[in-house]
Amino acid sequence: MNQKICARIGSLFILFALATQAAADTPKPADQPNILIIVSDDQGYADIGFQGCKDIPTPHLDRLAGEGLRFSNGYVTHAFCSPSRAALLTGRYQQRFGHEQNPWYDVNDHREGLPTTEKLLPQFLREAGYVTGWIGKWHLGAAPEFRPENRGFVETFGFLGGGHHYLNWKPTLVGPGPEYNEPILRNGQPVDVTNHLTQAFGDEGAAFVRRHKSDPWFLYLAFNAPHNPLEPTPERLAQFKSIADPKRRKYAAQVSLMDDAIGNVLAALRESGQTGRTLVFFFSDNGGPLGAAGNGSSNLPLRAGKGTVYEGGIHVPFLMSWPGKLPAGRGYDLPVSSLDVFPTALALAGVSMPTNTIHDGVNLLPFLTGANTNTPHSQLFWRMGGGKQFAIHENDSKLVRIQNQPDELYNLGTDLGESKNLADGQTNKLKTLNAAVNDWNKQLVPPAFSGLAGHTAHPKNPKQLAEP
Repeated sequence: MNQKICARIGSLFILFALATQAAADTPKPADQPNILIIVSDDQGYADIGFQGCKDIPTPHLDRLAGEGLRFSNGYVTHAFCSPSRAALLTGRYQQRFGHEQNPWYDVNDHREGLPTTEKLLPQFLREAGYVTGWIGKWHLGAAPEFRPENRGFVETFGFLGGGHHYLNWKPTLVGPGPEYNEPILRNGQPVDVTNHLTQAFGDEGAAFVRRHKSDPWFLYLAFNAPHNPLEPTPERLAQFKSIADPKRRKYAAQVSLMDDAIGNVLAALRESGQTGRTLVFFFSDNGGPLGAAGNGSSNLPLRAGKGTVYEGGIHVPFLMSWPGKLPAGRGYDLPVSSLDVFPTALALAGVSMPTNTIHDGVNLLPFLTGANTNTPHSQLFWRMGGGKQFAIHENDSKLVRIQNQPDELYNLGTDLGESKNLADGQTNKLKTLNAAVNDWNKQLVPPAFSGLAGHTAHPKNPKQLAEP
């Protein structure tokens, strides 16, 4: 055999070996864990059993926490709904692509929504062989190109706007705006829903889990509970008659209904034998709203709530469970972010992180198993209103910068409630953190659409009230 033929055979053998190794390294569908992301809406930091809540039982979430890890420093990227969700599904600070406001609910508005230049998590997972599903609240644009069925989700069930009635809704302009009475859509088509909306989302989630027990799947289960309006079933409300505050009583009933709906989905996992191959995330999209427009939630011991870069707006109940693969019944104290869902999910699916754009999260698995003992995030950042509010969390230090106010500096390790401003005595630290914020801000773009600023009437429809 001549030298050229030998060389060609040798090259083919090497290529075959490399291809075989690559195939072995690529997870097969049977090896790809399921991924379940459960998001609550406007839930207070203190309003869950595993956070120490006494007046609202949440046995199903407590059981999930017992099977996984509770993050004492779990954060989201924004202090209200839509931007927080945009970061979750992209793995990027939403200000990198201008999604810094809540979009108008307008099916003919092709500007206000999650930009189609962004490739979302379900699109990556669908390409990797996952069945992808969305159930619940969308709030990332109502025009066709923004809708979940056009952003990587194969099966969809829910509503497109920022909020919805839970019972007896009708397609009218009865407040707070037509989006709260819009149709519930299954795969883009209106369907009738006769039971409480929270229960309906739980039923849909359980059915999805059972339907795809032989497939690797990704389910984004985004409740609108316990967001206003507070409309629990009369039966569930009666169970909380011992709570004196009527708003808190309704809120508790709504949280309880959501916990049962989550329990419905988790039971489907157990009964179909999928618990051990399913990674579950749970967190709230932001802190609970306080004051007259609040929903009866509590963020204690955190300061303030929804709409602020204080801890009460961005520091949320947060857990992660994967029985048999991650530690169970333990706490994790280092900061983690909803940004981390994206790279963690891609790692599980065997998908490489994209390199054509900046992504801001980390794969949490090495940190949680102890393979990596460093902190997942040395710094976390926030910006609201195009620069009206900023914050940075670095180790235990936190800078709060609010337009037309003196800078504030807190030590979260000793003052989680942000009650003692240390700015006057630590000018060097203040200068360092401000420089870091300014450097980060240079990477961002201005808001891409005007969005919602409080309960403001849409200029195209004065009767439509915006969801804050």
